[in-house]
Amino acid sequence: MSLLDYFKTKKKPNTASTAKERLQIIVAHQRGERDAPDYFPKMKQEIIEVIRKYVQVDIDQVSVQLDQNDEKLSVLELNVTLPEK
Repeated sequence: MSLLDYFKTKKKPNTASTAKERLQIIVAHQRGERDAPDYFPKMKQEIIEVIRKYVQVDIDQVSVQLDQNDEKLSVLELNVTLPEK
């Protein structure tokens, strides 16, 4: 076995499986937002705008989720990855 044969046997990443994983993440995310109230997308955007007044963050670095355990209890979860200074 030569050195060139070693490099030929490496497989390229399977783009179909990568696309499938990404699609599963998107579907799971949309399922979570399906039961959210109508005002939730606007509230999420406004929260991101307030955070951006103080710290420059990408929208991908902010996660806002609404968990409804029952009819009486709702939990708003906010995760922000802050840049290092």
